[in-house]
Amino acid sequence: MSRTLLPARYNLFVDTKPVPYKKTAFVCTNSRDDGRVACGNPGRGGLELYESLKHAVKEKGLKGKVRVVRSGCLDLCAQGPNAFICPGNEWLSGVAAADVPEIIKKLTA
Repeated sequence: MSRTLLPARYNLFVDTKPVPYKKTAFVCTNSRDDGRVACGNPGRGGLELYESLKHAVKEKGLKGKVRVVRSGCLDLCAQGPNAFICPGNEWLSGVAAADVPEIIKKLTA
């Protein structure tokens, strides 16, 4: 672990550590009430994808190795639901809960 000094205006240190997960999947669950398309809007599948993927990670014993997190808008709403995997910088568009087994393979590769 190392300590990083933030700019003087903050006058504090931040502890830096290695990322504790081998891979992280960011799943857009952004929703909009104004009628514009969003991955997390009802019927779009973003929230269902997030919940299914999170459940699969736990069920496969990957908790602590793989992290699934909600993200805000990833700016490609019309192509969504969207997700991306880091490290690896793999972008996934138009994915659904039915794609979770394939996403799990990507997360464990």
